[in-house]
Amino acid sequence: MAQSAAYYLQQADICEEAAAKTVLENQRATLLRSKAAWLALAAREISIQEARAERVAQAAKETDDVQ
Repeated sequence: MAQSAAYYLQQADICEEAAAKTVLENQRATLLRSKAAWLALAAREISIQEARAERVAQAAKETDDVQ
């Protein structure tokens, strides 16, 4: 099951908060890389949703044109 962009953004926020609280530099770096990965997943999901909505709108327009 695909996750929503909101979930990915929530995970990125969690990583950012944890990175701000940690005292270990290597752990902070890991958390910030994780944040970047979650943000990339969110961006990808948003892009997929936009493309899907565009395809649905185009299909609906084509259906209306045929009738």
